[in-house]
Amino acid sequence: MELLSLVYFREVAQLENMSRAAEKLHISQPALSKSISQFEASLGLELFDRNGRSIKLNRYGHFFLKRVEKILYDYDQAREDLMSLVSPGHGEVSIGFMHTLGLQVIPSLMNDIRTVYPNMQFQLTQSNTMVLLEKLEKREIDICLISSLNYKSTIYWERLWEEELFLIVPEGDVLAEKERVKVKDFAARPFISIKKGNSLRKSVDDLYRQEGFELNVAFEGEEVHTLAGLVESGLGISLIPVIKGIEQYKVRVIPVDAENCKREVGFAHVNNQLLSTTTKQFIAFIKQYFKGNG
Repeated sequence: MELLSLVYFREVAQLENMSRAAEKLHISQPALSKSISQFEASLGLELFDRNGRSIKLNRYGHFFLKRVEKILYDYDQAREDLMSLVSPGHGEVSIGFMHTLGLQVIPSLMNDIRTVYPNMQFQLTQSNTMVLLEKLEKREIDICLISSLNYKSTIYWERLWEEELFLIVPEGDVLAEKERVKVKDFAARPFISIKKGNSLRKSVDDLYRQEGFELNVAFEGEEVHTLAGLVESGLGISLIPVIKGIEQYKVRVIPVDAENCKREVGFAHVNNQLLSTTTKQFIAFIKQYFKGNG
């Protein structure tokens, strides 16, 4: 009953609304109100300030909520670890990944991992790097697949593979018949860029800066296929990794003669985080899976 009381308290504390909390917990509002009152009585203090139907977490409640969230998180992880000991790969991993990985890498990975861990379950979140890092720090996801950045000390990142970036230009462009190009060949031209907050944008910004140029952004897009479509329309050029389906666009894909025309991709999680057995099994799998990919 004590654990259930903690669950009830956390829900009411997060929503600060008894009706919505009761609905989410699938119990009646009077029963939930009584449970919270009894729980406060057992602690010897009130965790909420009440004013009519309004309920707000007070300073004692805020203090207690942080501890309760950790207790319930540790309990969930311990339960998952026990299940994994009895039946390896039987738990769930919440994974975040960059937009470009959703085209081919993630589908292939999900298909292949089931041959080893057929009972492993996944929650998938696709977004840009900054959003994924926020979710990681809030423990909304366990691990994410993202490019290398200068991360805060709270984030652990480890390289898995690297991807070469290629110049794409419209068919018929003056550079279309070249076998290779240098950054100086296209640096001044209008650039179709991924939006800031995406690690691909940082890789391109870094490349231009290292080569002594400044990015001339003409348009910005959310996904690489959008960039390819805008390049096809003649609105500019772009730098992208090889993506599934690029052949559907009327563009030329050209290697760039520059040592740093690439990006590294790896996995990240909260530093010093107690990872579940299932998450550790997933990490071990992807480290082997991508071994030798550059």
